[in-house]
Amino acid sequence: MGENVQTLAYGSWPSPIDAALAAAHDGHPEWVGFVGDEAWWTEPRPTEGGRRTLVRGRADGSEESVLPAPWNVRTRVIEYGGRPWTGAVRNGQPLVVFVNFADQRLYRYDPGSEPRPLTPVSRLGGGLRWAEPQLRPDLGEVWCVLEEFTGDGPGAVRRVLAAVPLDGSAAEDRGAVRELTDDRHRFVSGPCVSPDGRKAAWLAWDHPRMPWDGTELLLADVTDDGTFGEPRTVAGGPEESIAQVDWGCDGSLLYASDRTGWWNLYRDHEPVCPREEEFGGPLWKLGQRWFAPLECGLIAVVHGRGAALLGVLDPETGEVVDAAGPWTEFASTLAVHGERIVGVGASPRSAYEVVELDTRTGRARVIGAAHDDPVDPAHYPEPQIRTFTGPAGRDIHAHIYPPHSPSCAAPGNELPPYVIWAHGGPTSRSALVLDLEIAYFTSRGIGVAEVNYGGSTGHGREYRNRLREQWGVVDVEDCAAVALALAAEGTADRARLAVRGGSAGGWTSAASLVTTDVYACGTIKYPVLDLANWASGETHDFESRYLETLVGPLAEVPARYTERSPVEHADRITAPFLLLQGLADVICPPVQCERLLEQMRGRQVPHAYLAFEGEGHGFRRADTVIRCLESELSLYAQVFGLRPPGIPTLELTK
Repeated sequence: MGENVQTLAYGSWPSPIDAALAAAHDGHPEWVGFVGDEAWWTEPRPTEGGRRTLVRGRADGSEESVLPAPWNVRTRVIEYGGRPWTGAVRNGQPLVVFVNFADQRLYRYDPGSEPRPLTPVSRLGGGLRWAEPQLRPDLGEVWCVLEEFTGDGPGAVRRVLAAVPLDGSAAEDRGAVRELTDDRHRFVSGPCVSPDGRKAAWLAWDHPRMPWDGTELLLADVTDDGTFGEPRTVAGGPEESIAQVDWGCDGSLLYASDRTGWWNLYRDHEPVCPREEEFGGPLWKLGQRWFAPLECGLIAVVHGRGAALLGVLDPETGEVVDAAGPWTEFASTLAVHGERIVGVGASPRSAYEVVELDTRTGRARVIGAAHDDPVDPAHYPEPQIRTFTGPAGRDIHAHIYPPHSPSCAAPGNELPPYVIWAHGGPTSRSALVLDLEIAYFTSRGIGVAEVNYGGSTGHGREYRNRLREQWGVVDVEDCAAVALALAAEGTADRARLAVRGGSAGGWTSAASLVTTDVYACGTIKYPVLDLANWASGETHDFESRYLETLVGPLAEVPARYTERSPVEHADRITAPFLLLQGLADVICPPVQCERLLEQMRGRQVPHAYLAFEGEGHGFRRADTVIRCLESELSLYAQVFGLRPPGIPTLELTK
C-alpha cells in the first residue's frame, strides 16, 4: 500500500467524481448515419435541458452541432422512440430530415437556412409522430413509420408506413401524406427498399406480443410511382423474433431471427453464421441496427454473448473478424458507406464514442464524441464479470464493481456496503462499460453489482424466457441470490446491502423490499408498482399487453397481479427507501408512486419522494441527475452509517 493512502471507512472516501460530473456525462451518442462521405450522429446535451442534438463529423476531424437549442432531435414513436433523422447530399449540399421532440413534426434542414416543417400538428390525442425517415429523392418524398393517434387514450392509435412530400406540401395538410400500407398490424418498423427499388421489406407485430417474442417479416412489391403491392409474410411468427431486416447489395434478403434460440443472421432464409450468440437484440426503439451490408458483400455485425462486439462477417464462409481496439461493447446502431463502417463503442475504461472501422485496412479509430477522462482513471472501478448460482442451480450473470480508490482504503476488518442494480426492460441487460454513476459510488467506497437476472438479453431465448409469467419472482430471486452470495463470500457486508433500479428495475427494487429481508434500504426510480392498473390503461400502447407474458393474462390470473404488486403489500415494506419520479412520465405514470405513498402514510418507515417537473421516463436533465445521485448517496449514508463529505442530507419522512 502506498504511503499516501488514507485509511477511511467505506462510504466516506473523498472522490473527484461528483454528481455534477456524472450528470454531465449522462447519455451517449446514438443513431449514426452517413450524409455523403460524412458521418453524422445524435448526441445528448444534459446541461441544455437534456435535449439531443445532431452532430456533423467533418472530413477534417472536426465536429459541429448543426442544430442549436431548442431543437431536440428525438421522436416519441412507441414512447421509447426510434431513429429520428436521415440525410443525403443533394446538389453538393446536405439535405437532412429530422423529428423535433417538442412538436413531433418532421422537419427539412438545409444547412444555412432554418428547418422547415414537412408534417402538420395534430390536435388529437398524442398527435402525429414519425420515425425511421428514409429519403426517396427520386419520388420527392421521405418514407417513415407514422404513428397517428385517433383519440385521447393511449390505445387510440394506428401505425402505418407513410410517404411525406419533401416540398412541404403536407406541413398543414394531413391529406398530402401518402400511406404506403394499411394499419392491419399494430406495430411496424421502417421499410427497407431493395437495391433495384422493386421490393420493400419491414417488420410487424401485434398485441399481446412484444417484438422479442414474435415478429413477422413482410415483403411487398413496389411500383415505379412508389405504390406498395399486397404485403406477404415470408418469415417470423408468434414464437420467432426477427429483430432487423435489410437487403444485401446483390438483392439478397438479410435478417436476424432467433428461430434457433439465438438471434442469428440469415440470407435468403439460410443461416450464414450459426452460433450460440446474438446478432440481434430487443427492439425497444424503431431503427436499431445490429448488422449492415457492405457493397463488397461483407456484413458489418454487432454480435456476442453477454456483450456486443463490432465485427465483419463474410457470409460465404461464416467467418467473423472483430474490430481491433479497446472497445468491448457496441450499441445497436450502425452505418456503412463504401468500405467504411461506423458504430458506437465503449469499454470499462471508456464511455461510448463514435468509432469508424476501415474494412480495407482493418483499422478502427474514434471519429466523434471521443472519450476524454474528466478525472484520473485511477478513480474508475475495476469490474469483474461473474456468474453466480441461483435457485434450482440456475446461472445468474452479473458485473461486480468493488469499491476502488487510488488514495483510500478501509480498515482491514470492515466489509463494504453494496448496492444491487437491477436494469430496466426487463427484456434488456446491463452492459459492461464505464458509467460515472457507478464510479460515483465505487470511488467513495460503496460497491455496485449489476445483475443480468433471468429474462435479460444477450444469453439466448431460453434465458430470456425464464421471466415468462415470473416477473417479480425470478428477477427478485436472482438479485437476492447475488447479494447474499457476495455477503457469504466476504465481499459485501450482509447488514449493508441496498437495491436500486429504474422502470422495470424500479419494480424489481420495490418487489424486493416487499418480499425479501435481504436489503437494508432501496432506491426506486420511475417504477411499475401496481400491475392491474398499469395493465388496464395506465401505460402507453407499446407495453400495454407486456404483462401477459411477464405475469400472465389479467383475466385469467387476477390474483397473481394482486399478489405481486408492491402497492398491494406496502405493509410489508420495513426498509427505508427513496422514490424518484418524472411528472411527465407516460410509461410509468406518477399515480403509481402516489398510491404507494398513500399506503405508507403513518407506517413509520423512513422514506423520501422526489418528483421532477418536465422529466419523463428516464431522467435527462443534468440538475435532475445531480439531485437524484446526491439523494441516493444520502439515503445510504443515513441507513449504513456512512459519512460522505459534502453531500446534502436527504430529508426522510415517516
